[in-house]
Amino acid sequence: MEGVGAYGGGKAGGAFDPLAFAQRPQVILRAVCWLFSIVVFGCISSQGWFVNSNGKDECLYNKDANACNYGVGISVIAFLASMGFLAGEYLFEQMSSVKTRKHYVLGDLGFSAFWAFLYFVGFWYLTSQWSNSTPPPNGYGVNNVQAAIAFSFFSIFSWAGCAFFAFQRFRQGADAAFATNYEADTSMPGSYPSYPGGPETDQHYQEPPFSAGPNQRGPTDFQAPAY
Repeated sequence: MEGVGAYGGGKAGGAFDPLAFAQRPQVILRAVCWLFSIVVFGCISSQGWFVNSNGKDECLYNKDANACNYGVGISVIAFLASMGFLAGEYLFEQMSSVKTRKHYVLGDLGFSAFWAFLYFVGFWYLTSQWSNSTPPPNGYGVNNVQAAIAFSFFSIFSWAGCAFFAFQRFRQGADAAFATNYEADTSMPGSYPSYPGGPETDQHYQEPPFSAGPNQRGPTDFQAPAY
């Protein structure tokens, strides 16, 4: 495709198009991951804790502080990582080195797949703890707790989608490298010119160089010797 560089990105040094940048599937999914992370850690941080009768903070997820800390922790890191990858998408077009683009794509693939797994674990962890918890007094924080669970589930697919697009980029880069090497190998001439003064390949004899005369033996004639 014209104007496409290594690993599915534009050629380095090209003009930046904000509209085309905002319409990239990678950029859209990164923005979605960023938004979901805000919802998860915002819901847990605001009303995921309540003060008990002893004046201590308790997590609404079955009084398990690790559940609240886990949800907030992975979401805060996801928030920062999403911003970093959005900046990386902007700089991806300016990466003139194919090796640098490869490292970025592999980092995107590994991190996105790992964070999709962490959100998968977080979803089941929070769901399990919430199902075993007692209802908070006056329904405090119920909506926030349930919203954190729901958006943890949505984050699994958003981060998995980022990993899928990163894998597609990696395959495009690998296929392009293979095609380049293949074309380099097949650029050798398929035939060589004949030696100087030799017969051309398109010239053919019109008749055999030696014709059997009446007193000569042909290739298929045999005369018995006379005694």
